[in-house]
Amino acid sequence: MLGSRGQGDLFKPEESSGSPQAEVQLPIQREQLLAWQRRLHQYQATLFRGEPCPLQQGSLFGDDSQDPVTAIKPLALAPLPLSFWRWPESPHRGAAIYLVLDRPADLEQPLLLYVGETKAADQRWKGEHDCKSYLAAYGEALQRCGISQQLSIRFCTDVPQATLARRDLEQRLIQHWLPPFNKETRQRWATPFTSEPGN
Repeated sequence: MLGSRGQGDLFKPEESSGSPQAEVQLPIQREQLLAWQRRLHQYQATLFRGEPCPLQQGSLFGDDSQDPVTAIKPLALAPLPLSFWRWPESPHRGAAIYLVLDRPADLEQPLLLYVGETKAADQRWKGEHDCKSYLAAYGEALQRCGISQQLSIRFCTDVPQATLARRDLEQRLIQHWLPPFNKETRQRWATPFTSEPGN
């Protein structure tokens, strides 16, 4: 994600301009955060159960079994801690699609927070990454509200080696799951802790 300076920060307000008109943003409250998680869960739970989502268009021919988007089952992928990149040996190498999930204790299914793609699974998470900042702020918000978290990252390496094809798959997964930390879908969730103007 080179040149990603344009992405806003979901959980932390922008630095105050010093103007007396600048709004003071209050920290997110527990019920707001739980309501946000429930709204996301309401959409994604059917997808985790393998049911078609009523908001999405079905296949014209009725057989989605060969669709690479529905073939990727997040819960069938091995969960790793977000700190996996510090391990001496990476469990994955080469091209991959990666998924970041949280497993709230009070929800039936996990929450898929982010979908990404990489040509080097053992290197992608080591450097700067907007999603790492979002996850840190999300974790802090959960901790402040006394809500437990079970964050994990999962890699699918059975993906196209060609960058354009892999990015196309990533975009299709984003449109399917609507993960809230991807820039393409953040506005859809209208989170109370977003600092982007107009939300």
